[in-house]
Order: sequence, then C-alpha cells, then structure tokens
Amino acid sequence: MATTNGDRPTIRLLASAETSPSVLFGLYDVLSTAGAVYAELVNGEPGAQLLDVKIAAETGQPFRCYGGMLVEPHASLAETPDVAIVCDMYTPVDTPPRGRYAAEIAWLKRIHAEGAIVCSVCSGSLVLAEAGMLDGEEASGHWAYHELFRTQYPKVRFRMDSILLFAGDGDRIITAGGSTSWQDLALYLIAKIGGRQAAVRTAKVHMFADHSDGQLPFAVIAPNRKHSDAVIGNCQAWISANYACENPVARMCAQSGLNPRTFSRRFMAATGYHPVEYVQTVRIEEAKELLESNAVKVDEVGRAVGYEDPTFFRRLFKRKAGVAPAAYRRKFSTIYPAKRAD
Repeated sequence: MATTNGDRPTIRLLASAETSPSVLFGLYDVLSTAGAVYAELVNGEPGAQLLDVKIAAETGQPFRCYGGMLVEPHASLAETPDVAIVCDMYTPVDTPPRGRYAAEIAWLKRIHAEGAIVCSVCSGSLVLAEAGMLDGEEASGHWAYHELFRTQYPKVRFRMDSILLFAGDGDRIITAGGSTSWQDLALYLIAKIGGRQAAVRTAKVHMFADHSDGQLPFAVIAPNRKHSDAVIGNCQAWISANYACENPVARMCAQSGLNPRTFSRRFMAATGYHPVEYVQTVRIEEAKELLESNAVKVDEVGRAVGYEDPTFFRRLFKRKAGVAPAAYRRKFSTIYPAKRAD
C-alpha cells in the first residue's frame, strides 16, 4: 500500500456530531496501537506502530459527538490519506441524511478518485450512499437500516446479513455492518497492511469476538408499518396476533376483502414483502423471543409459531436468522441464562 507520509500508512477516522464515541475511540485505540501493544504485553517492550491514525472532521475544530463526548480532531478534510473510515453517523431509521455532510461527501469522493480506500461502519454507509458511491454495488451497514436503503437508495443492494462487503474498482470501498463490526474492519485493514500475524495478535490483545455468523443472528426484522394503505395495515395488525394460524396468507386475504392478486400486489407495495415472506418473518421473530427467554424445546418452538414440520422450521429459521435454532439459543444464553432443553 502506498503511503502519504513516506513511512506508516495513513488512516483517517471521519467523525461528526452524530458519531458514537464507542466506534470512534474504539477504532482509534485499536488501529493506533497495532504493532505496538502486543509486544509490550508479551515482552514488556513496545513494538513499532504499524499505522498513522488520526481523527478528521469538517473543520478540524473541537466538537462534541453523540452523548456529549468531546472530540478534538487531529486534522481537517485537506489531505488525501491511504484509508478513510466513515464512522457511524446516527440518523433515525426512517430518515435519510439528505442535505447533510456536503463537505464530508466531497472529501470522500475526491480522495477515492485519488486512490484512497474508503470504508464505513454502521450508519456511515448512509453517507456513502448519499454520495452515490454505492450505486450498483452491494453494501453493508446496520441491519436496522435495511428498509431505509430499500426505499431511499434503491440502486444499492443492501445486505443486512453481511459484516464486511467490498465494492468498487479494486475493492476500494468497504462497508461494515452494525456498530461492533468496526472490529472486523480494523482487523481486515491491519491484515491488509501489516499481514495476518499482526491482525491475529491484535485480536488476541483485545479479545475480539467472532462475527463469522454475520449480522442475521442479531437482526430484528420489523417490517414496514408506516404506510398509507389502511387495508394492508389492518392485515398486518391481524397477523401479528394470529401468526400461528393455519393458511395465514389466505386468511389475511379474506380479512382484506381483496382478490388474491390485488392483495399480493398491494401488500408488496406497502411492506416490501410478499405476504408469505412477511408471515415467515413474523413467525421467526416470535420464535427468536421464545428461544431467548425460556427452555422450550426447539420443535415445540416451531409448533408454537405455526410450523408442524420440525425440519422445515429449522431450515427456515437458519435462513432467516443465519444460524440454527439451538445455536441461536446458545448465542444469547449467557446474556439471559436459561435452562436448555436441547
């Protein structure tokens, strides 16, 4: 990787008032100590720092980020680093950041054109989407923004299951998923610049968890109910209370008073889901809650949400949640201990 300072590769962390301190300072701590802290912990002597890491912001002046934490940037948006990381920039899940971050977007587009790798974490991918840098590409970001991407950035193929996705010429655009996926991005960049051993040592120092299952085990799918179709809205309310019934799609259609073709078309237009996919989503979300909170056997959970065939339920659950039901229960059992029946 080429460097701009003739020595260590340069990484700039782009922050704003909407950035969370956990992402910003977590990235800064890990990336700025890569190559140095492992040797100090093992041998008692610091090693050489691998990277030149600085926090950058629009003006370079101090400001307070999300939660009121003071940020004192090291740099404004003047230089062209080797890597720029757009930290999370919070926006409500139904509100695109239109008209915001003009200076940041101009900087990102310029440095990318000049050869820099541009990355994002969590809601930072919305800034790249606003810049048009993700058009026609697959992209990741926090799973909660999947509906916002669908409606506001239809040219972006948003993947709510992924932790890291690579796009653009030479894979020089990297989008990372939810908040703690900054850890996966940091390890990737350390490995790319300093080699796999440096990344492994960093993971050991910070005891980073494995995210190889992707985002789906953590995702809560809340299909769109903020639309103007009252008939479909009534169907959504009905199925939320009757998700385990037999022939749920036919019964929703009957509730609507529409013919099946019109019902399916209007349901898709209002929610972004085909009716059967919507029912499956509601049922799997209910199954997740049962697995999280009690020791009911997996097959009983399947029956409780409307699936008599345990094989089909397990297969559908894994497709929707990214892991098998028993693995999903294990993932969260240490947070809320439950006596397992499986």
